[in-house]
Amino acid sequence: MKVYETNDIRNVALAGHGHCGKTSLAAALLFTTGATNRLTRVDEGNTVTDFDEEEIARKITISTAIAAAEWNKKKINLLDTPGYNMFIGDTKSAMVAVESVIVVVDGVAGVEVQTEKVWEFAEEYHLPRAIVIDKLDRDRASFERTLANLQEVFGRTALPIHLPIGAEKDFRGLVDLVRMKAYTYASDGNGKGQESDIPAELTEEAQKAHETLVEMVAEGNDALLEEFFEQGTLPVEHILEGLHDAVRDRRIYPVMCASGLHNVGSDQILSFIVDNFPNPAEHEAWHGAIDGKDADRAISDKSPVSLYVFKTAADPFAGRVTYFKVISGVVKNDANLVNVRNSSAERLSHIGAFAGKTIDPVLDLHAGDIGGVAKLKDTLTGDTLDDKSSPIAFPAVKLPEPSIAYAISAKTRNDEDRMGQALHKILEEDPSLRFYRDPQTHEFLVAGNGQQHVEVVVSRLKKRYHVDVELHAPKIPYRETIRGKADVQGRHKKQTGGHGQFGDCWIRMEPLPRGEGFAFENETFGGSIPKNFIPAIEKGIQETCVRGFLAGYPVVDFKVIVYDGSYHDVDSSEMAFKLAARKAFKAAMAVAKPSLLEPVMHVEVQAPVEFAGDLMGDMNGRRGRIAGMDTKGATQIIKAVVPMSEMLSYGNDLTSMTQGRASFHMEFSHYDFVPGPEAEKIVAAAKAAGHGASEEED
Repeated sequence: MKVYETNDIRNVALAGHGHCGKTSLAAALLFTTGATNRLTRVDEGNTVTDFDEEEIARKITISTAIAAAEWNKKKINLLDTPGYNMFIGDTKSAMVAVESVIVVVDGVAGVEVQTEKVWEFAEEYHLPRAIVIDKLDRDRASFERTLANLQEVFGRTALPIHLPIGAEKDFRGLVDLVRMKAYTYASDGNGKGQESDIPAELTEEAQKAHETLVEMVAEGNDALLEEFFEQGTLPVEHILEGLHDAVRDRRIYPVMCASGLHNVGSDQILSFIVDNFPNPAEHEAWHGAIDGKDADRAISDKSPVSLYVFKTAADPFAGRVTYFKVISGVVKNDANLVNVRNSSAERLSHIGAFAGKTIDPVLDLHAGDIGGVAKLKDTLTGDTLDDKSSPIAFPAVKLPEPSIAYAISAKTRNDEDRMGQALHKILEEDPSLRFYRDPQTHEFLVAGNGQQHVEVVVSRLKKRYHVDVELHAPKIPYRETIRGKADVQGRHKKQTGGHGQFGDCWIRMEPLPRGEGFAFENETFGGSIPKNFIPAIEKGIQETCVRGFLAGYPVVDFKVIVYDGSYHDVDSSEMAFKLAARKAFKAAMAVAKPSLLEPVMHVEVQAPVEFAGDLMGDMNGRRGRIAGMDTKGATQIIKAVVPMSEMLSYGNDLTSMTQGRASFHMEFSHYDFVPGPEAEKIVAAAKAAGHGASEEED
């Protein structure tokens, strides 16, 4: 691929709800530019940007893919991002690398939950946006209905610059409301519109929409506004100039129409990108730190080289593939840079521009461009690579914590040996995943944003690394505590041939506030128990409380005070007092009103408003308590606290209740008492499994 100057580069993310048509639109744009020699299709599994075997099988975008193309002598880096809530973190990571976003909206479904989510991401990064209403060739598609929906959610600044010609299966072109020309497209999908006059039946509607557009363009520019009031309109060149500025200033979000599947409107979208979206040099400076102090770095060839790594992929053949944005300087092939995070040296051999899964070699990449390189040793997502003479570190993108965890176990010993290493490679590729061992249940857990997210991990483990694993619901990490007080004696006496065993202690046990754990105090006096035996008493209690009393779960939030006891000069030992402490602990638990605690999660659900009633009813049925509600546009946000045991299947249930239009996030909140009937079931199950209280044998 050719080398492009900063001013000739456009970095654009295609974002939107799942199945809104982003990948099909990307395929149409690439074909129209000549980057591909045929119009590829998601259903055929041959699109440039959905190349992963899981994406092909599931027909959804799982991770961001990039393809570069040229239009009107400008380079366009298209980033096709995921739209499903389980993979939406990758979309946020991708937006840090672009200067503009095309929000794709389904012409049938309109604004959906993730449409608003990606809009918020773009707002967070201060990115100019345009909207493409796609799939206008589908049954029940409506440009007018979808536009009204967009303006209801995003305001009157969502302004059409196109009108469709034809509807549903007869959709065949568009009216350009800036130049007031019509463009119709051949059925062969070549993407090149034939210019003509506006059809008579659309003339009046187009004129009204044109006048609204001119008025909105003039509003933000005093000179244009004065000209508009004097002449009642604006010439085309002034409209183009005003639209150019309004898009960059985020005063107008132009709405276009298209069919990615039949390649209608692609050339107009490409021309809009080149003419109206900013080049990287027009973006605000990047904020970072030099030696711990805040610093900015403008996107410019004149500054020292600095790269930001926004994505890492694991390729079975090429190894680790690093996606980076050139923040400053000109990166040349075989450049030697330093990773600011770990101070390791990295050599960038065979840098290139992305074309889906392949990297087209280039000699160098200018500031603002996006590129890739394979086989870096110690560089991961979020790292900064710099010229060693001028290091600056850029902050990593903050992603939400995973919402749900599953226990994972290897099927064979051979799989077990390789599972950890393979999982860590997958975690390098997807920072929103977590893999850890639960210290209480001793299970290995993999946490993601939903069941499908974790299932993709399992599938990749098998297909890429030949590791077979099984998923199952994690054990609930219940705990035990006390509600009352106890004052008991623990006495251990055993006589055998030779020295016997003797330990005797009196303890008081009382509850502590939730989350305090365990506390131990020594109030003995007068030498009733020698000081060297006190630690043995504490250790005996700690060892016993880990094994629980009611159901084998650790006992927490209690305090033990040893205040009296007795000893034998010959027969007493640390072991004897440890055993005495165990007996004292069990005796105290028996009378201190032992109770079960369960983990309670803070849950936040985002769903279309029409599902709010059903979702709240479902939460109540899960023993949840609604903690608050909020509305953003057409999205209802429900906050609740719900026991973890009731949430194990929530991802699938939520999908069923909302036809996949909702998402949720869950994180640990606190421990609370298990209701009596539930506690009885848990204790009975534990006893049946051989857990719970048992007497120490003398």
